[in-house]
Order: sequence, then structure tokens, then C-alpha cells
Amino acid sequence: MAPDNATKPAGAKDYTIAAVDRALLVLEALAERPAQGVTQLSKSLGMTKSIVFRILQTLEDRGFVFRDPDHAVYSLGYRIGVLGERVGRDGFLLVAARPVMDALRDETSETINLVVREGLRSLVLATRAGHHSIRLYAQAGRNGPLHAGGGSLCVLAHADPEIIEAVLARPLETYSAHETTTDPVKLRKLLTRIRADGYHIALNDLDDGAFSVAAPIFDSHGKVIASISVAGAVARLDKDRRDRYIAAALGAAAEISSKLSLDRSAPQKLDIVAAERSIA
Repeated sequence: MAPDNATKPAGAKDYTIAAVDRALLVLEALAERPAQGVTQLSKSLGMTKSIVFRILQTLEDRGFVFRDPDHAVYSLGYRIGVLGERVGRDGFLLVAARPVMDALRDETSETINLVVREGLRSLVLATRAGHHSIRLYAQAGRNGPLHAGGGSLCVLAHADPEIIEAVLARPLETYSAHETTTDPVKLRKLLTRIRADGYHIALNDLDDGAFSVAAPIFDSHGKVIASISVAGAVARLDKDRRDRYIAAALGAAAEISSKLSLDRSAPQKLDIVAAERSIA
């Protein structure tokens, strides 16, 4: 199973990193046939035992392979499962969310963000740029705080208690001069209100002069795994738009949630009267 460079166009530059390429070959070999030793891998891959051993040692240290101490053979490790689960979850979420995000952007003309939690930070999984010119903190692939921003706070409010406590125990950075909630007591109350409302409107807490209307996205087990938000300039957020954006974000979140679930009803849209009362 030696590397095959025959498929490269003639004259094409080769940017391959040999050590990385060999490591991937080892992982592929173990995926095809688990419980192989250094000698067996060395023969099948055409590498020296020394190189194979060092690759395996590195991968084992990182959790990508596991060594059976009784038989001195290797198999794929837990980190492969973690990566696979993440790709499956976020990949499926993106497939379900893309057309909904497009429709929501066209309906509101505002920027649309899809946010998930990554450890104790938020991650912007995808965005759709609005038709209005405004520079926002959220950018696809960017990590951010969980305690600021409509989408991030929506995700944090529905996180497991230990996650919430870990965030509250950390120094809470200020992103806006006046609106970022950095008092743990006030933040805890805010999270409780978000859970009760079923959505969140953030004003000037992450971006000065910007709003974000966010709603939670549920997986097939009823667990919040992401949020979708409508974001733009506060100057445009009059009462009519606020009400429309709340309904639109909730509807989009419910549509994505329904795509992720085959055995339960999508979360119901929040009554606009109750929504207005909670933010009055």
C-alpha cells in the first residue's frame, strides 16, 4: 500500500508532507485490518520497522491508535471515533441547515449564523452574508465566547449544567463597553430566561451597534446542539422586524430540527405574544 503518485498531473507541484502521508497510510491500514503489529505493517506498507514504530508511537500518544500490550498489536484509537462523530454530526447538521439558512437570509436580508459549542467556546459553523453592509464578529470557522452573542448564549443556555458552571467560573471577557454580561449572577439569570423564552435577542453585547435573534436547534433526542440566528444593525431592528425575526428564527430552527429527527415532532414556534412580553 505504498503512496500512489501516478495520478498527479505531469509537471504538477508535489506539496505532500512525507511523514504525514506515511502516518495516514498506517491509519488506513489499521482501518482495513485491525490488530496488526509493527512487522506486519512494515511489510504491507513498504516502510522500515523503525519508521512504522515511531509513527505508531506518535499516534498512540495522541490517542489515534491503541496498542494491545498482551499481543503487541495496534488498532484504531478513541480519537478516530471522536473525529468521526464530529464529522457525522456537524456534516449532517450543515446539510440540513444550508437551504434553511439561504431561505432565512432571503426572507430577512440579514446575516444568518449557525453556531455550535466547541468545549467552552462557540464555533460559527456556517454563515450567510446579508444584503446590508455590516461587519460582525461571527465568521465561518471562528471560535468565540459562549457568554456573548445571540447564537452563543442560546447554545450555552441549553448546555449541560457542568458546562454552564465551567463558563461561569472563568473570567468573562467584555466585548462591548456597555452590554456584555460579565457578572456570573446576572448571566445565570439571563440563561434561565433564554431557556424559558425559547429564543434570545442580543443587543450590542458582542458587536457594538448589532443585534442577533437566535433560536435553538434540537437533535433527534431533544438535545440542543446548535442555534441559528438573524443578525444585523440595531438601527434596523424596529418592533415590526423584531417580531418577524423572532418568528423567522424559530421557524428556521424548527425546520432544521425536524430534518434532524425522524421520530419526534419539531419544536413548536413560540407564541409571539409571549415573546413580546418577555423582551418588553
